[in-house]
Amino acid sequence: MPRMTAMPRPLDGIRVVALEQAVAGPLCTRHLADMGADVVKIERPEGDFARRYDTVVRGQSAYFVWLNRGKRSIALDLGAPADRATLDRLLGRADVLVHNLGPGSLERLDFGDLGVHHHARAPKIFYYPAI
Repeated sequence: MPRMTAMPRPLDGIRVVALEQAVAGPLCTRHLADMGADVVKIERPEGDFARRYDTVVRGQSAYFVWLNRGKRSIALDLGAPADRATLDRLLGRADVLVHNLGPGSLERLDFGDLGVHHHARAPKIFYYPAI
C-alpha cells in the first residue's frame, strides 16, 4: 500500500506568538494551528487559568484541550527581564502576534507601538489584537 503523506496546509511555515487567555485569542490561534501555523502560546508562570477548569480529558481541562490543540506553550513571567528577553527572541522569529489582553497591556509590556507597522524587535511581524 502506498505511504500517505500529509497535504500541505495554507499556513505551513508561519509562526504565531500568542499572548492569550479565555476564548477569543485561543480560538483564533487554534484555527491558525489547524491550518498549519506553528503557534507558540505564552502562559503565565502558573499557567493559563483555563487549565484548571476541570480534569475531564486525562486529568486536563476539556475546555483548555479543545481551545489549545495543536499549539506549543511556554510559561513566562513577562515582568522578569530574562523572560522578556525570551519573548523578544520569540517575536523576532515570528510572523504574527495575536493577543487578547486587556487595553493597555501591550503598552505596559513596551510593545504598544506594534500596530501593523514594523517593530524594531520584531521587524517582520503582523500584529492582530483578538479583542
